[in-house]
Amino acid sequence: MTTIQYDQNGLIPVIIQHAKTKEVLTLAYANKEAVQKTMTTNETWLYSRSRSELWNKGATSGNTQKVTAIRLDCDGDSLIYEVIPNGPACHTGQDSCFFETIQGEHNKSPGDMFAHLSSLIETREKEMPEGAYTTYLFNEGVDKICKKVGEEASEVIIAAKNRDAKELAMETADLFYHVLVLLQEQKVGIQQVVEVLKERHTSKTNK
Repeated sequence: MTTIQYDQNGLIPVIIQHAKTKEVLTLAYANKEAVQKTMTTNETWLYSRSRSELWNKGATSGNTQKVTAIRLDCDGDSLIYEVIPNGPACHTGQDSCFFETIQGEHNKSPGDMFAHLSSLIETREKEMPEGAYTTYLFNEGVDKICKKVGEEASEVIIAAKNRDAKELAMETADLFYHVLVLLQEQKVGIQQVVEVLKERHTSKTNK
């Protein structure tokens, strides 16, 4: 097993990544004590080079992070904290510190989009903002949500039979959204669905 290699100052760079969307949230540093505290508490602990002290992410702002996994690179000299954030990671209020694109375009993968939408729906269920369509669905309950899934599935079939590519894309997006709402209502995470797909793919490729 690779051991953690700290630099001459006793520090190691830590990439903080959203556990669901896989978006990189920030880059910071940790010393041995911070890493140990992170492992013990499952909260993000880091070392401030400017203040020369340990700090617990969100202790002051409330924007805490639940650490779900810690990964070490092949050389042992950098870490990834996979986290579920409770609020923005950046002091500017942005979700990620890497919100400025200086060259090219930042395009999310389809998987990123599903994870982001799933996370947003989960937040909607917790906060239930007045006037939001997602709030309406959760208030109506599983029967209404299932009915919408069935309606949107029918619309997808009609669009496909009509060979209407634009309509098919729109109706499929509606279907995916309502399925994600249903998954959240049933407390089935999108990652559980992904794991089933992975398992099926693995079993087929190994035959």
